[in-house]
Amino acid sequence: MTSPVAPSIEVDGTTVVGSLSPSRAGDFLQCPLLYRFRTIDRLHEPSSPDALRGTVVHKVLEDLFDVPAVGRTPRHAADLLVPTWQGLVEASPEVMEMFEGDGPDLGAWLESCQRVLRTYFDLEDPRRLEPAERELYVEFVLPSRILLRGIVDRVDVAPDGAVRIVDYKTGRSPREGFEATALFQLKFYGLVLWRMRGVVPSMLQLVYLGNGEILRYVPDVQDLLATERKVEAVWRAIEEAREEGQWRPRRSRLCDWCAHQALCPEFGGTPPPLPQSDPLPQSDPEPESDPEPVPG
Repeated sequence: MTSPVAPSIEVDGTTVVGSLSPSRAGDFLQCPLLYRFRTIDRLHEPSSPDALRGTVVHKVLEDLFDVPAVGRTPRHAADLLVPTWQGLVEASPEVMEMFEGDGPDLGAWLESCQRVLRTYFDLEDPRRLEPAERELYVEFVLPSRILLRGIVDRVDVAPDGAVRIVDYKTGRSPREGFEATALFQLKFYGLVLWRMRGVVPSMLQLVYLGNGEILRYVPDVQDLLATERKVEAVWRAIEEAREEGQWRPRRSRLCDWCAHQALCPEFGGTPPPLPQSDPLPQSDPEPESDPEPVPG
């Protein structure tokens, strides 16, 4: 069965063929069926304590830079945690259900958030940083009319104009051999910022708060052009899957973290019928914090 064709949209006067964020491109590379479930079917995925911790910690680290440099201390970050959590509960009361019954103890979970925040201060001194941008939405339409977009945790700009792109991960750093997959997200952001501003980022930095490690990479123009070719190849593969209506599952160790095993043929399930129409290409915003499974 052929998948529905996405409606045409325009961005700055250009009719785009579709859009990709690094998370959705990563979904397709991981498992085309997962991409379909998330992007076309829009199936509900329950949150998890780990994903929720990522959301809360990201917000605390964003707000930490609202105060003057001298006030960016571990104590201030700790003081921000509970109000940040309370604000999330007010906006989404259903998150409290996660801590009922056999769920984790709320107090212990909040302490785990505090540990992650303490790890941040072992890796960086925010009193010495003045981010140019935080939670920056970026987008650019390639000549191939693919809209690339996403949300960058932090952009630092040095006095000499050098740009550093920083992304926080509340999980653990990848094992040897999985670094390229982890860096794809930042290369994607580097590509978009380069196309937007004409400046190649001098540094891509992943800050892993789960085990206190930083992964750094220095890109060049050829890296970013290669990323552009990869993104376009991913989009062609997505279009082929849509035309054929074939969203094949790809079994891997990451299946252990998938919320859709009951609907996956690899686990004896049957996917639901395809919807009659595709969602608008730009209507799937980049999540604030995706789960960060790392094969162990």
